[in-house]
Amino acid sequence: MNDLEVRQLRYFVAVAEELHFGRAAARLGMAQPPLSRTIRNLERQLGVALFERTTRQVKLTAAGEVLLRDARTALEAVTAAACRARQAGSASPRLRIALKADVDGGLLSQILDAYRADDAAPPPELVLGGFGEQPQALRDGLADVGLVLCPFDTRGLDSEPLLTEPVLVAVAAADPLTARTRLCLADLAGRKLPGGASAGLGRPVEPRPEAARPASNLSEILSLVETGSVVFFTPASVARRYPRSEIAYLPVNDLPDSTLAVAWPQDARSPAVAAFVRAACTVAAARTQSLMPSTTT
Repeated sequence: MNDLEVRQLRYFVAVAEELHFGRAAARLGMAQPPLSRTIRNLERQLGVALFERTTRQVKLTAAGEVLLRDARTALEAVTAAACRARQAGSASPRLRIALKADVDGGLLSQILDAYRADDAAPPPELVLGGFGEQPQALRDGLADVGLVLCPFDTRGLDSEPLLTEPVLVAVAAADPLTARTRLCLADLAGRKLPGGASAGLGRPVEPRPEAARPASNLSEILSLVETGSVVFFTPASVARRYPRSEIAYLPVNDLPDSTLAVAWPQDARSPAVAAFVRAACTVAAARTQSLMPSTTT
């Protein structure tokens, strides 16, 4: 069997995700007949059927499901290899750090100071993205290291936890909930998160700031909270950074804590990545130690 080509995998993934040859062809910017021929040739090359085709629908076979998973991984690796090669060959290499603005546990400036103390460390460059986009940026080679909120998709990544802190709910200062001394998720029934989901429908899977339309950034989300339109789950460090008289940040007993981690590709061998991870762990350990209650004898 000949080696698979990147082009074949891209075509296959498009059809597998669209489950429609016409839509996949439009997505790829090509005509449908050559796309269909490529998929038939791929099936012949592999000796297995990848799709079940009827006049009404296209479905993946068991072999197609396996290839889709591995093809995505392979395409990610190809994209990442190209990005990392360009980065390595740059006349002015930098350490690219993926993060969501303000979601750094209040540690970023100290981590950067500690990192810059290493004379061999290249200059840092912040790669800002939306909530939850950092792991994929690392896999795609768009960043070298990242600050991420747990849980996250760990495929192909290593990580170290840095800081665990409570998650609070932000509500309008006039909300009757502010009169309560103890809250649980059930008390939030009927209130909406920025994305429209109910805040009280059980334990959140990812206790982090909610990214959604129509709010496109934290400032807009907090403006919606002020009006009483939504409530908002946020780590305590973000709440400390954005005090507003029109907003109350309240603890919720059964809301899980938020853990910030530093993550990097498993195959990373960069001294700069290692320097950043060391700096992040050292700063986080010092912060955790400072927050521990003191004891006297």
